[in-house]
Amino acid sequence: MRAPLPLILVSFAVLATCTSGPGPIDDGAYLDEMRVSRAEKDRMLRTDSQSPIPADQRSTFAGLPYFDVSADYRVPAALRVLSGTPPVVIEMQQTDGKTEKMRKVGSLVFTLKGVEYALTAFAEINDRSMERLFVPFGDLTNGADTYKGGRFLNLSRTPTGLYDLDFNRAFHPYCV
Repeated sequence: MRAPLPLILVSFAVLATCTSGPGPIDDGAYLDEMRVSRAEKDRMLRTDSQSPIPADQRSTFAGLPYFDVSADYRVPAALRVLSGTPPVVIEMQQTDGKTEKMRKVGSLVFTLKGVEYALTAFAEINDRSMERLFVPFGDLTNGADTYKGGRFLNLSRTPTGLYDLDFNRAFHPYCV
């Protein structure tokens, strides 16, 4: 496993701090959950008919390379919602070749290792609840340890109204 590199997020404004989060993390349970999640993803990539790995290569697929899990890279984030402007709409290419329209809903504001950041957040075009967000991001690992185009996160809103921003769950697009 590789040690996580410091995240310096690309082209995102420094905004406000976030002080309350999704709740305390039980490191042992969290590590177990991450191991299970990663093993399930590797199993899906190895065996599922919808896997992006060519069928003739699945039996020898050893699993994805992952950074070591670190609770330091799991932080609460507050959504600063856009208002008063026409929505920015993007079309995201899906694994099945279709596209999905997403709209920019605002910025997720968070603090990581004492530094404040913000990431652009998107929701499905007709999703007004913003319970689920799509967050593309880049950092210093791009082009060296990770895909040069960046990685993604899918986030769910917590009962506190904040989002559980967990970089341990970052993923590459399937085309990588």
